[in-house]
Amino acid sequence: MKGPRSARNIWTWRGSTLAFEPAVTGTWHAARSGRDIAAELFLIDEDDAAVRDTQTGAILARGTRSSLVVSRRVGSVPRRIGFPDDSVFVSRDNDGVDRLLADTIGHGSRWLVEIERFRPRLIVLVAAVALLAVGVYRFAVPLLVEAAVLATPEIVPELMSKGVLASLDETVFSQSTLSEQRRAGIATGFLELAAFAPRGAARFKLQFRDGGSIGPNAFALPDGTLVITDELIELAGSDDDLIFGVLGHEIGHVEHDHSLRQLYHAAGVVGLIMVIGGDVGSGVQDLLVQGTALLALSYSRHQERDADRYSVEIMARAGRDPAAIARFFELMRARFGDVGDGAILTTHPATGERIEETRRYAAEIAQNGAAAPSD
Repeated sequence: MKGPRSARNIWTWRGSTLAFEPAVTGTWHAARSGRDIAAELFLIDEDDAAVRDTQTGAILARGTRSSLVVSRRVGSVPRRIGFPDDSVFVSRDNDGVDRLLADTIGHGSRWLVEIERFRPRLIVLVAAVALLAVGVYRFAVPLLVEAAVLATPEIVPELMSKGVLASLDETVFSQSTLSEQRRAGIATGFLELAAFAPRGAARFKLQFRDGGSIGPNAFALPDGTLVITDELIELAGSDDDLIFGVLGHEIGHVEHDHSLRQLYHAAGVVGLIMVIGGDVGSGVQDLLVQGTALLALSYSRHQERDADRYSVEIMARAGRDPAAIARFFELMRARFGDVGDGAILTTHPATGERIEETRRYAAEIAQNGAAAPSD
């Protein structure tokens, strides 16, 4: 039989002598009663605990320690100890409760308490979580993005692209004012150029728009729709190769699925898992199907460099000037200044480094022969 704990106080309850350790002060609430009674929680022995009225000494509640329901410790929030008769003892003496009922409180709760009381451990925990998050973003997300691109059904890029174009037509664009003859000539040359892409000319469709506030621009949508503005065509004048060099750049974005990759990267890990698993909830569905989020995305520097090289390669294969895209950058830099490395849709990249690299690669292609556009 278990012996009683060393006691500092002796009380009598129903003729029995009760021994207990120093008590924890608080208030006691009877079941279905809003009345507060000043009370103390104490241990009778290793198995039993009780609550007594601090004024009269009357025992208010009693139960085995295993039957008590002890709330977790959260900062300085008062602790609640529930008894089998549905009465509740409440105390702000968290340390006292932990000391008195250490064996009753769950291991998980004690672990949280120790973390809270020893701040350096919390710092280590936060640092570990941060490192895990960085690792997921750096290594897991790129793998999930690639899996999502492969798992994406063709209908998704189509719906996304329709959403983007509809949004722009409502807010920015208007109908092209170019002559039908000029549009037909560019469209024919575009199809001849797109025929050298791995997916073939049938994969692409060219749209003409008056750019409005966007001005001279061209951009690609995930389903292979390319949009070019009247302002860009007018800016190029009679230099059709410049126009086709820009369109070759946008074909490269489609062939490399850059728009999808950027969108999925923005969707986050949860959205990617849902896309791969086929369980596309309403939030992810809105992001993917409406497509308007693409307007806020910009290509990475690496993706822009890939599209530049793609333009050089496909232009050379088509028998056109492979350095035409560099002339476009120079023209935009002369008009807008050196504006950095953004997407053509947003900031017209025209840095000297990109121009130099594009011309160098065009010269290499011309010397070694036209290379097949990379997939």
